[in-house]
Formats: sequence, C-alpha cells, structure tokens
Amino acid sequence: MSKGIKVNESELKEKVVAINRVAKVVKGGRRFSFSAIVVLGDGEGSVGHGLGKANEVTDAISKAVDDARKNLVKIPIVNDTVPHEMYGKYSGGYVFVKPAAPGTGVIAGGAMRAVLEAAGVHNVLAKSKGSSNPHNVVKATINALSKMRAPHEVAVQRRVKLSKVFNG
Repeated sequence: MSKGIKVNESELKEKVVAINRVAKVVKGGRRFSFSAIVVLGDGEGSVGHGLGKANEVTDAISKAVDDARKNLVKIPIVNDTVPHEMYGKYSGGYVFVKPAAPGTGVIAGGAMRAVLEAAGVHNVLAKSKGSSNPHNVVKATINALSKMRAPHEVAVQRRVKLSKVFNG
C-alpha cells in the first residue's frame, strides 16, 4: 500500500463519516471530547481516511483531514466502476466490492458509500459483513480498493495483450 500520493490539494473533497462524543468523568462533572472519522478523495481514484480527536468537533474534523492527507492511496477505476470483485478485511469488518453496469449508481451502506464516492467510483455493488463499526468498515473498504489491479497492469505482468486479459 503506497502512502503519500501526490494530489492537487485544492481538488480534495472531505466527507465526515462519523463523529463520536466520549465523556471523561472528573471531579467537577463530565468532560466531553470528540473523535471524527473523515474520508478524503479527489474523485479520480485517490482516497484516504483519517481519525482526529479533540475537545471541539471542528478541531477533531480538521485533525482528521490532516491525518487523511497522509493516508492517501491510488485505486484503479475502469469506466466509472471498479475493475473486478474484491474482498477487504480490517479487524472484524469484512466488505465485498463488485463492479456494476453503467447507470447502477453506488449501492453501498453509509461508511462504504462515503469511501467509494470520495474515490470517484460511480457504479458499484458493495456489501458490508461482520462489524458495522465505521472505523472497521472504512479501513476494510480501503483495503479492498487498494488490493485491486488495473487490467493494463495485469497484462504487463502476464506478458499478454489487454484483450487476452478480458477474454481468457
């Protein structure tokens, strides 16, 4: 998984996946802090996720965006969909991502939808299994996307023509 992809910073779009409020009990009462999960993408195949924690929601989101910039990965997109089926796993979160015909749209749940839309995938079928924790689902989805290989990469690796990759 390559990290630190060079992307035009102005084109990155952020999506807040989840905000969690946690309370610490102290002598004077409860002290609240927030954690935020953010997905960052350029809509053209680069996507990353980040986690930020702070005493204010806006600070937590800005920290998460900074963290997501450090975790950008490049994924292959073929005709506005993913090139092939793939399973992804992170901790207890399992995801299945499958290419779809043009006009299908993004058929996916909350955290997966945010990752796929930020990456620029417009037609995809996806299913989340196991843990529904947004942390695990986001990381499992990025795991599945980062394991995908573009058809031309497979053709070069196998030393065959591109048409042979598709037709066997």
